[in-house]
Amino acid sequence: MQELIADVLVVGGGTGGTAAAIQAARRGAKTILVSEFEWLGGMLTSAGVTAPDGNELAAFQTGIWGAFLRELERRQPGGLDNAWVSFFTYEPRIGAEIFADWVKALPNLQWIAGEIPAAVLQENDPCGIGEAARILGVEFQTVRVEAKITIDATELGDLLALGNIPHRWGWELQSEFNEPSAPPEPNELTQTYPVQAPTWVVVMQDFGEAEAPEIPKPEHYNPDLFEKAWQNYGAEAFLNYGRLPGDRFMINWPISGNDYGENPNRLLDRSTRLEFHEDAKNHSLAFAHFIQTKLGRRYGLAENTFSNGTAFALHPYYRESRRLIGITTLREQDLLPKGQVAPLPYQVDAIGCEYAENFCQAIAIGNYANDHHYPSGDIPLKSKSIRWGGRWTGTPFTIPYTCLIPKEIDNFLVCEKNISVTHIANGATRLQPLVLGIGQAAGMAAALCIEQICHPRHLDVRSLQLALLTDAIAPAAIFPLFNLSPKHPEWLVWQQYYLDHPESYPTNGECPASKSIQAPSDQAKPFNGIFHRKGVQDYTLKSTEPSQTEWLIVTVDPEVNAQLQKIQTGQSLSGLGKFNQSGNWILVEALNTDNQHYPEAFVK
Repeated sequence: MQELIADVLVVGGGTGGTAAAIQAARRGAKTILVSEFEWLGGMLTSAGVTAPDGNELAAFQTGIWGAFLRELERRQPGGLDNAWVSFFTYEPRIGAEIFADWVKALPNLQWIAGEIPAAVLQENDPCGIGEAARILGVEFQTVRVEAKITIDATELGDLLALGNIPHRWGWELQSEFNEPSAPPEPNELTQTYPVQAPTWVVVMQDFGEAEAPEIPKPEHYNPDLFEKAWQNYGAEAFLNYGRLPGDRFMINWPISGNDYGENPNRLLDRSTRLEFHEDAKNHSLAFAHFIQTKLGRRYGLAENTFSNGTAFALHPYYRESRRLIGITTLREQDLLPKGQVAPLPYQVDAIGCEYAENFCQAIAIGNYANDHHYPSGDIPLKSKSIRWGGRWTGTPFTIPYTCLIPKEIDNFLVCEKNISVTHIANGATRLQPLVLGIGQAAGMAAALCIEQICHPRHLDVRSLQLALLTDAIAPAAIFPLFNLSPKHPEWLVWQQYYLDHPESYPTNGECPASKSIQAPSDQAKPFNGIFHRKGVQDYTLKSTEPSQTEWLIVTVDPEVNAQLQKIQTGQSLSGLGKFNQSGNWILVEALNTDNQHYPEAFVK
């Protein structure tokens, strides 16, 4: 067995682990990344969910997440605004190539693919005086890695189980954390579906006039499972939900679709996990067969989409994992807004240091609405959504650093869906952009622990926050501010101000920054029409150019959002934006506030 030594070991090449390894290495730590699969990126690539949710507003496109979007825009011809479930859909292979290129550019980052963790190396009470146990590294099939800091970035929190690190799996009752949406007592749902249902994503293709190869019918096929899949949407809208470039469709459909949650406890053991995988993949095959049967042979499997040469992702899209019992457990009420934003996470003397009472622990931003997936249907949850930019979006919240650290284990961090959150809160913290942010924070924290010669629980968190804000390659926001995009000249000024004065953080999530109009992208096209206000943050445009069509008007830009709120019904409106046929919207990037026909000079 090969033996290696590193400053930082990241186990798992998914969304969080990839970001953690890249950030730790960029900071200068000697880093080893060990992945099970040949593609890095997890949910964003190898699991096939190439339609990220959350952090879609320009103000929240920071850090490695923002850098990933910019690189996707550069590499993917035709842009990212193809579907209606997300503003960003792309080829899985392009995402995987971006992460691989970033890793290859770092000489102090070694990536080892095709290895599964077999044992966690640890030392209990190393000095014999009742000290916390320490993680020393991980043993795999053919390699043993010792490291000063180990990060669990596995899809299902496998190191938590292998190392006997205290963790949760399943629901918490209302009595445990007083969460408003938690069940008061066990019921059929909590027993049948202890975690949210995974999905084995499959990509389909429109072959046009050609006849697609027949999709085989799997054993035990039951079309009744899928009969209601698109009855409230129509077939075209169903397909356009996850439309990709090249007339292809990401099939990740929750309603009578390919979510699969039968006996998910099988995921906890490696041997029964393979059985679950086979069943989940067959369920997606059955759904693809159903789609072809109902919609015709023009629709077939998009072969060669993934590195395995098929239309099926390399592994399931896991929505939930074993979850660490950390110093802090993030609860549903920690995500709910007071005003338009959730309260900041404060911490006093929780990690062995005397912090002032106004010390803020935030290290990553999320804004996704709390969304749970069970084959039996939705569950009622406390709302955390608002209308902004002409559409619904989630209210922002932050992740405290103490959610990444075990209560009584040293030299160890987590950075995937295995952070210390409740089952209810996981519905908002599990999304790709936030997990990238959590991974970036974990990687930076690990590198700083090497620099400061300390355990993660003793890290100066302010140094972590400042390092994230001032990173030379992918600076990451700490505070959610709707009106402050990372391109704003005052971005760092206001982020640092609230770091020094968290008590001044505004409940409406807007800081008193000056206006800053950003240049539109090269893909934005001119539009002209008559504006109509249907309600609060609900706009349409009856276009005169390029055609007589009614479009929804949406934006992710803070200045455009402010301008739209002042325009009256019946006014002429012109600007630049991206036309999305799937969502029937114009994603507005710039407005001509004179409300005249769009001048040629402005288009240029």
